[in-house]
Amino acid sequence: MVDEFAVPPEIADHARRFLAEGKTPVPPRLAATVLLLRETPGAGFEVYVIRRVAAMAFGGMYAFPGGGVDPSDADADLGIDPASLADKLATDPQRAQAIVCAAAREVFEEAGVLLAGPSADTVVGDVSGDDWEAARRALVARERSFADVLNQRDLTLRADLLAPWSRWVTPEFEPRRFDTYFFVAALPVGQVTRDVSGEADHTMWIRPADAVARAESGEVAMLPPTIMTLKQVGACGDIAEVFAAAAGREPAVPVTPTLDLTGNGGPRFRYG
Repeated sequence: MVDEFAVPPEIADHARRFLAEGKTPVPPRLAATVLLLRETPGAGFEVYVIRRVAAMAFGGMYAFPGGGVDPSDADADLGIDPASLADKLATDPQRAQAIVCAAAREVFEEAGVLLAGPSADTVVGDVSGDDWEAARRALVARERSFADVLNQRDLTLRADLLAPWSRWVTPEFEPRRFDTYFFVAALPVGQVTRDVSGEADHTMWIRPADAVARAESGEVAMLPPTIMTLKQVGACGDIAEVFAAAAGREPAVPVTPTLDLTGNGGPRFRYG
């Protein structure tokens, strides 16, 4: 199945210039993002999305908490053997460890949710107190590493709570490119999301189908990877089904859009 999305005129013009001038693509930066999920009363589930501030890359767009992999992300204890993640992500253990750690770190930095615990089968409860907020701010400022924050409290990152879902690579003509691994994770019991990210100007919990409908109507702005991922997880009835579906996916296979500038219906991105 091939999905198509209309290309905004300014992006199409930029792509044409890139091709005409024969420019060299910028190497993509390794990144990770997380679909944080929570059950809703009755049935179904919601996903947490944030709107990036206008001054950022992809500003004004709703997306999931996430960002670039930091060199220190390779230092945190994942709570599981990185080799098992390396197989799933089709990379070496150190790189897999950094990707998964970046995913957990970004959720803590941007949503105030910590996927860690004192043992392999427990998760910390409320992390909204002043001491936790001080640690989060120090982490954002890169005054401390994620490993330091966890070690000080004798905590281990719960990498098993993060399920790889997909991998997207920004088109070659974009000036800022990312090689992004998408993960799904359930909101831990006793924790709440907090609007603490300086990179977002609005946050919300929303059912995947509702988010897709609002994006397709133009009510909210989302990039194609966000819309497609919401459609995919939205096909699941509950969070357990999402994780079951994740187990059968191939998250190491990159999804890269094909840009068609010649179609009768106007420029289109094609994925599939």
